[in-house]
Amino acid sequence: ESAHSRFPVLGDDPDEIIGIMLAKDLLPLALDPARMERFSIKDHLRRALVIPESKRLDSLLRDFRISRNHMAVVVNEYGGIAGLVTIEDVLEQIVGEIGDEHDIDEDDYLVKDHGNQEYTVKALIPVDEFNEHFGTRFSDEEFDTIGGLVLQHFGRLPARDESVTFGGLCFTVLSADGRTIRLLRVSPAAAEPADTADSTAG
Repeated sequence: ESAHSRFPVLGDDPDEIIGIMLAKDLLPLALDPARMERFSIKDHLRRALVIPESKRLDSLLRDFRISRNHMAVVVNEYGGIAGLVTIEDVLEQIVGEIGDEHDIDEDDYLVKDHGNQEYTVKALIPVDEFNEHFGTRFSDEEFDTIGGLVLQHFGRLPARDESVTFGGLCFTVLSADGRTIRLLRVSPAAAEPADTADSTAG
């Protein structure tokens, strides 16, 4: 009913999170009444990623990528729970607020075609619109925008002129200030393995 996909599970102490429950892990149980009768939530918990309040965004994004967790528990200096942070929260701080096409002015472009198989693309373009324009089949299950998908493949905050190649395309950062990625250049990839980050800066 909440439309959330991840739920922190508390222990006896309100400041003790014993794990993360993923809604998708419950789906097989819902289809098998016999398994539901033997259901124990502890058997289905994922390990919680715990971070301090002082954690940097670029470091947290790297941790999300390595651990494949998309939610972290934030603790204060006394060990108490200060809150939760998701990968979407991090990406909104880096790329900008994640919205939909209705949040963009009609006169604003999302893709500029330069006529030589090179395109300038705004990082906030929704993944499904990018797929429609470029004929790609990137999943929007984890990331709403192409900027979020590019950041996942970098695994860190990229600098201007750095490139990453995946899905048959090369993505080069055109506009970034060390905290925010705004514009990308998209062009056909050279004959390189997919999902390979190629830093061209410095």
